[in-house]
Amino acid sequence: MPNVKIYIDEACYQAVRPAVSDLLPDLRVILCEGLEVTPAACQFAVLPVLGLPDQPRINAELHVMPRPSRTRDRLEQVAGRMRDSLSRASGLTVAIRIAQLDAATYVALK
Repeated sequence: MPNVKIYIDEACYQAVRPAVSDLLPDLRVILCEGLEVTPAACQFAVLPVLGLPDQPRINAELHVMPRPSRTRDRLEQVAGRMRDSLSRASGLTVAIRIAQLDAATYVALK
């Protein structure tokens, strides 16, 4: 269940929105391959935000459930692939953050 929120500085949002939108299927492939999930498990949201000019213009946050195969190294590889893809598509600086949720306290209703 990778839950992905991609925050884009609103000053750049309109210019990069089409490229980021076109990239979403490829980002899902990265997640499916790297985290061993099906496409249906992935949830994406792309949002314009107010940010400071010295911050990365795109900030992506992923929340995932822990698994033994999701080592720090594996998560860093997934984050690196996502960062590189978003940076190439947008031409902007990108930060990726991944947090593993506590399965005992996480609740999701769909």
